[in-house]
Amino acid sequence: MHDPRTPVLVGAGQFSERIGDAAYRAMSPVGLAVAAALQAVEGVDPRAIDTVAAVRQFEISTPYSVAPLGRSDNFPRSVATRIGANPRRAILDVTGGQSPQRLVTELAASIAAGESQVALVVGAEAISTIAHLVKNPDRPDFTESVQGSLEDRGHGLDGLIDLELARHGLTSAAAQYALFENARRARLGQTRDDYAHGMGALFAPFTKVAARNPHAAAPTERTAGELVTVSPRNRVIADPYTRYVVAREKVNQAAAVLLMSQEKARELGVPEDTWVHLHGHADVREQDILARPDLSRSPAAILAVTDALAQAGVTPGDVAAADLYSCFPIAVSNITDAVPLTCPLTLTGGLPFFGGPGNDYSLHAIAEAMAFCRSRPGDLALVGANGGLLTKYSVGLYATTPAPWREQSDLQSQVDAWPRVETATEADGPATIETYTIRFSRDGRRTGIVLARLDEGRRFAATADPDLLTTGEPVGRRVEARSSATGNRVTAG
Repeated sequence: MHDPRTPVLVGAGQFSERIGDAAYRAMSPVGLAVAAALQAVEGVDPRAIDTVAAVRQFEISTPYSVAPLGRSDNFPRSVATRIGANPRRAILDVTGGQSPQRLVTELAASIAAGESQVALVVGAEAISTIAHLVKNPDRPDFTESVQGSLEDRGHGLDGLIDLELARHGLTSAAAQYALFENARRARLGQTRDDYAHGMGALFAPFTKVAARNPHAAAPTERTAGELVTVSPRNRVIADPYTRYVVAREKVNQAAAVLLMSQEKARELGVPEDTWVHLHGHADVREQDILARPDLSRSPAAILAVTDALAQAGVTPGDVAAADLYSCFPIAVSNITDAVPLTCPLTLTGGLPFFGGPGNDYSLHAIAEAMAFCRSRPGDLALVGANGGLLTKYSVGLYATTPAPWREQSDLQSQVDAWPRVETATEADGPATIETYTIRFSRDGRRTGIVLARLDEGRRFAATADPDLLTTGEPVGRRVEARSSATGNRVTAG
């Protein structure tokens, strides 16, 4: 007999608008979120909602972020008020793309424990609109002040920003992820051209899904070659990435998901054939990038996926659809290298093509997973949500088939016990390059950046002449490191 407190997902909504569309209204993030939330709660009295949790917007994701058109001082309550809800609890989560799935899992656990009965997760970004209107003299003011409690969990940037990497020019996500990508290419023994073709082949099917998605920011089907061929519209951002294979952040998108206990769902008359159950879940934090023994992988993310599958008692071949976080190709291939999924790897079209609405992308993935499960009763859908530098990973396995609530395994203690690499902030002497990238500015300037190991074993970040990294195989190359007040630099050894 199932516990009446067992959580189920009962509603989902998505909303988007594109500049130039006939229906474009230049909506604020709150307005976008309200539109998605109204879809999620359709047929349910919003006064039943006791918890509203919001994914943190990009414009408040760091202490230095700015909201140029203003913002709500209590985003979840702004949304709740407009849909007619007055929740007991309002949550603003930490920064990171893991947040949507982690919140769904957390609130499901809260429902299972009897601490909540009806919970709404919302998220929205109006990055495109804000960039479009910020210099307009008639620009709107999105400022809102809302009364009521707020559980603001702070930025949560631990593991998402590495000051040592930033000191050496690794300040963009593309440059940081390129380090993993080039380490993986070297591990596989592939040429630059072969690896680029592989990235294109991985993402070309994503463009087909995006082309059919009405909410996609770039609904254009492209071939593998188009995705990785350098052109004026597809410039190199950070070796090996061209613009087409990295997340697209200038979007106006929102999503919402409604959860409740089975008991409450029956009381509110939610049809059981619309319920979606969480069969497995996992949340884990990877080691800091400079401490990881293998820079070509994130074994913690793989552990999260395999543990969620084990919870559900299924194999990778049992998964009928997946949405793996796809900010960059390595975020997908890291999982598929180790987990033999045979299903399509995106439900939305992926972050470079559907769009990357800040930290909120995977809430769209969960909404799509719910729609998939309802269209194919009994089939499993997997959502993998990534945050930081392959740092935080959250997984959910969904199906309409009933499932009891399962507590998560203690994965974090396993990860915390893994070996760690010692690091050096000042590096001097012979060393070996472990991975690298070349950052390309719009004006044509290039910056070479490496992670390397001193002969005595410590790892460090350093800048390098880009020409040192453009020929042959840089990974494994011997170099000489020198430290200074401005950071480390390596030259040919």
